[in-house]
Amino acid sequence: MPAEDTDRLRCRLDELLAERGMTLTQLSERVGVSLVNLSVLKNNRAKAIRFSTLTALCDALGCQPGDLFTVEPA
Repeated sequence: MPAEDTDRLRCRLDELLAERGMTLTQLSERVGVSLVNLSVLKNNRAKAIRFSTLTALCDALGCQPGDLFTVEPA
């Protein structure tokens, strides 16, 4: 897979947190993922995410995986 394809994936964590009135620190405590790792994800620097982490995020945010990520046009 070309690198530019993986660069098209965008995380909407900031938007979802704002909509729910939740901080990144609160989310970190709820899902058991470090603040550093959530920050990497939020800033679109993550190269992968575990399904267990994705599931925990969706549970904590009351969303689906498709709500958390978007794919930008090529």
